[in-house]
Amino acid sequence: MKFCQLVYRVKCVDPARLVTGRFSLVATGSVSCISTSCLSNARKKTSQYSSVDTEKYSSLVKSVVSLRISSQTPASLEEEDGHIYGPVVKSKPATKRSPKTPFPLVNSRTISDRIDLMSEAERGPPIRIALQRGAGRSTTPSVTRILQQTMPPDQAFYLERWKKRMIAELGEEGFKEYTLNIFRQGKQFHTALETILMAGEVPAEDAEASEAVEGYLESIQHVLQDISDVRAIESAVQHQSLGYLGLVDCVAQFRGKLCVIDWKTSEKPKPFLHSTYDNPLQVAAYIGALNNDDNYKYQVERGLIVVAYKDGTPAHPHAMTSDLCQDYWTKWLLRLEEFVEKKSTASEL
Repeated sequence: MKFCQLVYRVKCVDPARLVTGRFSLVATGSVSCISTSCLSNARKKTSQYSSVDTEKYSSLVKSVVSLRISSQTPASLEEEDGHIYGPVVKSKPATKRSPKTPFPLVNSRTISDRIDLMSEAERGPPIRIALQRGAGRSTTPSVTRILQQTMPPDQAFYLERWKKRMIAELGEEGFKEYTLNIFRQGKQFHTALETILMAGEVPAEDAEASEAVEGYLESIQHVLQDISDVRAIESAVQHQSLGYLGLVDCVAQFRGKLCVIDWKTSEKPKPFLHSTYDNPLQVAAYIGALNNDDNYKYQVERGLIVVAYKDGTPAHPHAMTSDLCQDYWTKWLLRLEEFVEKKSTASEL
């Protein structure tokens, strides 16, 4: 029934009207498409890649856009890198230097006598052997001198840069006064420290000196609580076999372990051992000299570097184990050999 009604309505429509309406729709669609296409072509800009040599980079483009797995192998990649960067220069693995004449840190021939079994009172006061200075002093080089003359280039560079910066800020005379003041404060600090370790009290006869080192002494209070059994203070040591000498700040027990102790002052924090530069080498050199010096009837295998601060900030104690001391002892022997070689070369010229 509905189908018949539909057929009847179609028959009633004017054919011309039906065709005209159809063409109007088509025409409208065509014009629209033509108009859009023309506008698109008019707005199209020149591509920035239009001037690229496509043939030259065709292989590169194919390798990038291709979905296939690359056929390149490690050998082909190495060959390609060789064309681009040149041949690979393989460096030799770093070899660890060893001293030409290794010498033990601990003197195994020296046997600790009854001194280790004696009490602190039975041993008496700490030993003090003066280091000869002036005209009658020994020609044997000191640890400080050896380290200064064999300083690594990078360390010497930073030291010289710091010196130039300070001179630019303070002037020549101001820098001399600055270094002299640092030396003076260090000496006063060591003097006050000696008195504390010997008698247990700060010297009162020089109020000015006490005031100058007050911050340093406050800085090391927590370290002094762990110091006991002081055996040597400001005492000279000499290694007869290796031919060098030095002045040990202190030999005492730190937390129950006998150590060579080096007291340092600093204006900047030094929380790590490597921040103390050559100080570990210095301590290792002192230990080796003491262990081979007949004036000392015991052996030391450990070290301690204490960095004190003028503002009273708690000092940084850097304990050196026996293994660590052995490592720095090896490095010290290399520096000592370098010093001897430089000295012999200079004498030949």
